[in-house]
Amino acid sequence: MAEQVLMTALSPTMEEGTITTWNKPEGETVDSGDVLCEVETDKASMDYEATQEGTLLKIVVGEGQTARVGQAIAIIGEAGEDITALEQEIAAAAASPPPPTAAPEPAAATTAEQTAQPVAAPAPVAPPAAAPKPVPAAPQATRADGERIKASPLAVKLAAERNINLALIHGTGTGGRIVKQDIENFRAVPGGPGHAGASTGGQPAPDESIPVTGKRKVIAQRLSESKFSAPHYYLKSSVEMSATLEARKVLNDSLPRKVSLNAFFIKLCAEALKRHPIVNATWQGDAIVQFGSIDVGIAVDRGNGLITPVVRNCGNRGIVAIDDDLAGLIEKAGDGTLRPEEYSGATFTISNLGSFGVEEFTAIINPPGSAILALGKTTPTPIVAQDGSITVGKIMKMTLSCDHRVIDGAAGAKFLFDLTQMMEQPLRMLF
Repeated sequence: MAEQVLMTALSPTMEEGTITTWNKPEGETVDSGDVLCEVETDKASMDYEATQEGTLLKIVVGEGQTARVGQAIAIIGEAGEDITALEQEIAAAAASPPPPTAAPEPAAATTAEQTAQPVAAPAPVAPPAAAPKPVPAAPQATRADGERIKASPLAVKLAAERNINLALIHGTGTGGRIVKQDIENFRAVPGGPGHAGASTGGQPAPDESIPVTGKRKVIAQRLSESKFSAPHYYLKSSVEMSATLEARKVLNDSLPRKVSLNAFFIKLCAEALKRHPIVNATWQGDAIVQFGSIDVGIAVDRGNGLITPVVRNCGNRGIVAIDDDLAGLIEKAGDGTLRPEEYSGATFTISNLGSFGVEEFTAIINPPGSAILALGKTTPTPIVAQDGSITVGKIMKMTLSCDHRVIDGAAGAKFLFDLTQMMEQPLRMLF
């Protein structure tokens, strides 16, 4: 008997998904576990695996189209089966608007850098999308020398939409694989494939309307929820970074590859959190829960939105092990292949904009955590000693955003003080 194939929630915050590729054409046999299609969620591109067996009788939502969770995207049944009644049922659903969803709970908030929290149960069946739009042909799959081009499905889709020849792009993913960020960063020669065009004759370029994607919608929603549900306050500190930078140099001189500065920040924060467990906690309405594990998220820019890969159990791990995990997670973030468990549930978050030249900023808390640390760039700065002498130090400004429901001002100040001391004297981590 024919059945509807419904869009399911493939990530914790997914409310709708865009089908980038159908792996099965109409009329083909489908087994349970087969990858039916690839879906771009609010955070990543993921495989949609079939749970039914039979023949793919009809594709309801075409490539490039979006479907809400609970909406029919296809029909599977026996070959030659009459599906008229099922198509009428889908059409009837289209004529009835879905009931309003429940208001989001404050605890589900997140930030622009953030991981999203679990969503409510799937929404009722929504109206099916309109007839599928034609999808641009995929760019060529081999280079001039016959070498096969390796690219993620999302990169292929973006390249096709922008008329970019993948053969012109050098991939930065594993094994030279082209990822989404490579497409975003690509700039072709003027007038060539992929060139967006520019104003001519001194005339301004026309306004451009940018559709709000699922990712951006989630970021906007979670930002608002976090900012207005958690009473934020901010603590600032200036850190002399010479000792941490020297410690990193000594470590990197003994290793085959360089450990990132972010790995040092994660480890230093983890050690401070061990001394101040109330900062590694969450508000639950009738209780404050102190997390047993220190799971640190770090914001990563993907070009069209931020995501926060999470390094687990940082309090019991060394800097090199933390950096190994972080490198893999950042690569997945750029490729759009992070799994939900890899970007959700951070108990503390770091947002580092120093590489962008930002000196100082504040960040919005990423639930379920109750604090986020904003780091600026390290700048040579005159320092006046107690004896009046002047030296030049390497100063980084950082701002700690705290949820006042969980972290009192004195508790946040003590944490930031100890963190500052450890950054200026890394050996304090051993005390």
